[in-house]
Amino acid sequence: MPRWVSRLSMQVVLISASGIALLPIYFMVVSSLKQREEYLADTWGLPEGLYLENFLTSLGQEATAGRFLNSIILTVGSVAISTLLASLAAFAFARLRVPGKRTLFNFILALMVVPPVVMVVPLFVTMASLKLVNTYQGVILIYVGLLLPFSIYLLSNFFETIPGAIVDAARIDGCSNLGVFWRIMLPLSAPALITLVVVNAMWVWNELLIALVFLQRDELKTVMVGVSAMRSRYYLDIPATMAGLLIATLPIVLLYLFGQRFFIRGLVSGAVK
Repeated sequence: MPRWVSRLSMQVVLISASGIALLPIYFMVVSSLKQREEYLADTWGLPEGLYLENFLTSLGQEATAGRFLNSIILTVGSVAISTLLASLAAFAFARLRVPGKRTLFNFILALMVVPPVVMVVPLFVTMASLKLVNTYQGVILIYVGLLLPFSIYLLSNFFETIPGAIVDAARIDGCSNLGVFWRIMLPLSAPALITLVVVNAMWVWNELLIALVFLQRDELKTVMVGVSAMRSRYYLDIPATMAGLLIATLPIVLLYLFGQRFFIRGLVSGAVK
């Protein structure tokens, strides 16, 4: 096969994949700017004008500000706790001699393939017995448990890429294990940590199942739960629903833009040894 054919085929595949990935974003943006009648007449076409009433409808829902606050609390709490615990565990797996650590590490990796939906019933029974249903603490605890396997995997692989000579030099200078972790590993792991924060924050912010099951009181519902409730209430007003989704997406997009220069570097460095 000629080389130019191979390159052309690759470009076609990449452009097609990009188009498929951007299609939902296009639909969300153009639909949010249409009136309902215009949307029903032409679903995929460009809007005739900028109809901003959909955003006012979304923002005008009761408890919208409270739902944003709930999502922020759950996201910040879950990501902060899981990052701290995962970094400590990853340092132990990567740099300390712990009996049976390889077996334990493989067990943690196996948890990555367990879908959260199969754990909803036992988790609900456990949280109900602990009286943690309809509490921030209960949902944050669940999120931390779901985030830890991938977080430990990513950080432990990244920690292993840091030259051992730097760690040995710090220990010769009198650094304890905690000092090595705090003064050497964490500063050198900024790309991986930022990558982990962005990925985990995106997942927690967009998560629906756990928030829907364990936060049943209206004042505790998150943004995504509110958008899903809006979809059932305005069952024909798709533009208003798309406007709500666009508003809910903006904070996480801003977070990604803030950490994008570290994202690829940290993800690639943590994925290979």
